[in-house]
Amino acid sequence: MWRNTQSDQLAARFEENRPRLRAVAIRMLGSPAEADDAVQEAWLRLSRAGTGVDNLAAWLTTVVGRVCLDMLRQRTARREDEYATEPPAAEAGPEQEALLADSVGLALLVVLETLSPAERLAFVLHDLFGVPFEEIAPIVGRSPDAARQLASRARRRVRAGSDTEASADRAVVDAFLAASRGGELGTLLTLLDPDVEMRVNEVVETRGADAVAAFYSGRAQVARAALIDGALGFAVIVEGRLRVAVRIGISHGRITSMDATTSPEELAELVVEPL
Repeated sequence: MWRNTQSDQLAARFEENRPRLRAVAIRMLGSPAEADDAVQEAWLRLSRAGTGVDNLAAWLTTVVGRVCLDMLRQRTARREDEYATEPPAAEAGPEQEALLADSVGLALLVVLETLSPAERLAFVLHDLFGVPFEEIAPIVGRSPDAARQLASRARRRVRAGSDTEASADRAVVDAFLAASRGGELGTLLTLLDPDVEMRVNEVVETRGADAVAAFYSGRAQVARAALIDGALGFAVIVEGRLRVAVRIGISHGRITSMDATTSPEELAELVVEPL
């Protein structure tokens, strides 16, 4: 009975830590299924270790980090060995992509894939979960200073990746405005998500690529790309006065939402920076 009670308590404590451990593993591995495998391995190791763990949260984070690091190294070695003979992997389905986007952000995931396993672990544990470098160092087999350098290199590459994403989104806005000015309906349709939604002063006015493209075709003659309260979009400024501000949502290179503000009172409160 006593042993069962201890086991139940250990399981309960593990379940308290599971959400955080899974979040760490997803950001490390980029795969919900692999993350679940890593968390399960951590539970198996904890069940073998028993109740003699002082700081359970830190211990479990370390274990999951090591498991993920091993999985990443195996993945890298497998890719190198099989690259010439394996057919291309099947693309992730919409459901899996949605899970990844919700858990880590596809843009960040793409950048993380370019990092070495050690860089990825140091960055994820420190920058995303606040684990001290003193605890990260033994996981990657480096000194705390070396672990700090790993995270620093990873951080620079992540920032560069974010800049690349921002540039790509800006290019979409520029292409949309150019096509709008030229009345290029076909080009507008390629830049709009099929389910794009256009709102004016927070009221939905139009849905669907066909309707939005028809509305904007030939219109954006004086519109300029701009940051609207820090969000990418465009502004219409006539004789020095802001007349319309439109925030744009972009996903996978297509415009998914357009939020226009035309109210003079609301426009006066916006911070608009033409690009």
